Amino acid sequence: MAFTVLPGAAAAQDYTFNSVTVEGNQRIEASTIIARAGIARGKSVSAGELNDAYQRILDSGVFETVELDPRGSTLVIRVQEFPTINIVNFEGNRRIKDEELEKIVESQSRRVFNPSLAETDAAKIAEAYSQTGRVAATVTPRIIRRSDNRVDLVFEISEGDTIEIERVSFVGNRSFSDRRLRQVLETKQANFLRAFIRADTLVEDRIAFDKQVLKDFYLSRGYVDFRVNSANVEFTRERDAFFLVVNVTEGQQYSFGRITTVSEMPGVDAEPYQKALNIRPGVTYSPLLVERSIARQERLAIKNGVDFLRVEPRFTRNDRDLTLDVEFALTKGPRIFVERIDIEGNTTTLDRVIRQQFTTAEGDPFNPREVRQSAERIRALGFFATADVEAREGSSPEQVVIDVNVEEQPTGTLSLGGSYSINDGFGVAIGLSESNFLGRGQRLSLTLSTAQEAESYILGFTEPYLLGRDLRFDLDLGVAGRTSTFATYDTERIFFSPALTFNVGERSKLTLKYDWQRSEMLARTPPSHGLVIGREIAQGDLSASTLGLTYSYDSRLTGLNPNAGVLFEVGADFAGIGGDSEYVRTSAKAIAQTKVFHEEITLRATFEAGMMNWTGNGFSRSVDRYVLNPDILRGFEPGGIGPRDQTGTANDFLGGNIFAVARFEAEFPIGLPEEIGLRGGLFYDIGNLWNLDNVDTAGATIVGAGGSFRHVIGFSLLWTTGFGPLRFNFSNALRKEAFDKEQSFDLTLQARF
Repeated sequence: MAFTVLPGAAAAQDYTFNSVTVEGNQRIEASTIIARAGIARGKSVSAGELNDAYQRILDSGVFETVELDPRGSTLVIRVQEFPTINIVNFEGNRRIKDEELEKIVESQSRRVFNPSLAETDAAKIAEAYSQTGRVAATVTPRIIRRSDNRVDLVFEISEGDTIEIERVSFVGNRSFSDRRLRQVLETKQANFLRAFIRADTLVEDRIAFDKQVLKDFYLSRGYVDFRVNSANVEFTRERDAFFLVVNVTEGQQYSFGRITTVSEMPGVDAEPYQKALNIRPGVTYSPLLVERSIARQERLAIKNGVDFLRVEPRFTRNDRDLTLDVEFALTKGPRIFVERIDIEGNTTTLDRVIRQQFTTAEGDPFNPREVRQSAERIRALGFFATADVEAREGSSPEQVVIDVNVEEQPTGTLSLGGSYSINDGFGVAIGLSESNFLGRGQRLSLTLSTAQEAESYILGFTEPYLLGRDLRFDLDLGVAGRTSTFATYDTERIFFSPALTFNVGERSKLTLKYDWQRSEMLARTPPSHGLVIGREIAQGDLSASTLGLTYSYDSRLTGLNPNAGVLFEVGADFAGIGGDSEYVRTSAKAIAQTKVFHEEITLRATFEAGMMNWTGNGFSRSVDRYVLNPDILRGFEPGGIGPRDQTGTANDFLGGNIFAVARFEAEFPIGLPEEIGLRGGLFYDIGNLWNLDNVDTAGATIVGAGGSFRHVIGFSLLWTTGFGPLRFNFSNALRKEAFDKEQSFDLTLQARF
């Protein structure tokens, strides 16, 4: 920018101007410039006041040069206006598209060009590249002069190379290894899969987020004094990568001490609120457990009709035995009501979908904790890019208005997946899914899956709040076919399955399900089946109408111990409500898992069993009975154990009415860098499948109907890749029957892209 100032020789002069003229202006009116200068006609003006006038005109930001030229009693203000931006272009950008950069810069077409603003825009673009790990990116704004005092503004971008994080290390950690803490962070070390996983670039906001994640990780494990002292980033010696060093102070681990409840609210007895708590002394301290306990007590108050009750946790620290005593004080909160809930920004999603996430309605007592939890539920829907929930004073101090501001984001997905397993071969899955169908919060999906031996076409629908209540409705219908290597027949199946699910406790739920299906066993050409299968094929096309009930309890994510939990599931199906098949089928499943050795090793035990009792007048079929696949009992092919028909040259798997399986496994690191994603595993499986009651076996040679327990040991490699989870199972059957079909290696890959 060029400009001309008054000559220094005129510094001691005073001026009196009878007229002021303006030259060089094209867009700005002369009167506007004269008013900006503030020079009064006929009034004595000093050289300093002329300099002030010059500065005022220049500070307006619309002139490239300004010159004040006194000519006797006339002051000539000579200006050159900044040009108008004709177009804004970006050159050299490949990683960030023009559309994204246009949202970053403030310089726009048809606006006055401002060099300072252009430099600021260049810095913003460079910062955007820095956030993607390209900290060496440079941006230079340049102008191309056009006619009529116009310019093209061009941002020349040199993106530079992505500088990755070569190593993430920790200082001060004693209870958890670097490997365990790296699993917590969003920031990852560079690895050969970085073409698919870009978390190994240096992003300042991500490091700030990681500090909070580390704090939450330690606090949930009782380290109340934990703090992140620093997170330093250093260049490698070659200056082509970063080292990230996180310095932490862990402190001591605390457990809960005495847990008490006192009432400071007239007429409220503390005893039932104390009984509502599910934390006990000796449990590792966690702020989340305290938060859940407060929520339980406040829900109990609402149930008892006690309004405005607030629970205040008071802590007493016992450094001698490393415990925290917690006193839950029941106090009376301010008498404030919810006047209304205002929702803005939802162009597609219906208001009721958002309101369903609130347990508070207009006219209810205001509870800040419930509002915060509602905000978390709204964000968890996945329908919105941003969701802000704030409370402000309403029409009176006793009223509040809850403002909900959301920004919609796409909720539909088109997925193309591939899978491979030894049992089913290669397969392709195409999925269409909309999680917010017509803005109603409903899920609609269509899945088409084909494999060499199995294919299915399924339409699914979910209404999470049926009739506006916390009642989930699911509906699946479709067709499926299977050509199995372990069977001597093919199957075709059409099914229709609605279900209702509702919570019966904090960690438990109940599912009521109806299932109708029509299935048929088909002979192959030429026939290769035995006597029993032939009789089952002759039964033709049969239907089953089943009513089922399933109860499940899961504390793996919400239990007292963040590293341990159990899943228990029991169910029963009753067939015979119409249809051709009549039976009662019961099943049970229990999983217990925990992490040991500073959360490096995961131990898991699974028990699973089922029994089928055929009550119809006819005979059951193989497709009705249980089959043990490798995901239930490893070491054998699907249908590899259990009763078989070995009449003549046949060797048909028949399934069984009863099964019982126990699986024990451990997953652990194998010493390789964790960014590779490889872990090891050891497993020991025990299983049995037996009983052929209500099966027409007359004249057939049946083996295995009495059953015997098989014992399998094995080693697994678990590889978390950019394509999906890959699992290799190497197994050896310690105990088996002569007619069993063993499978010592199993590979499964599921990919979605």
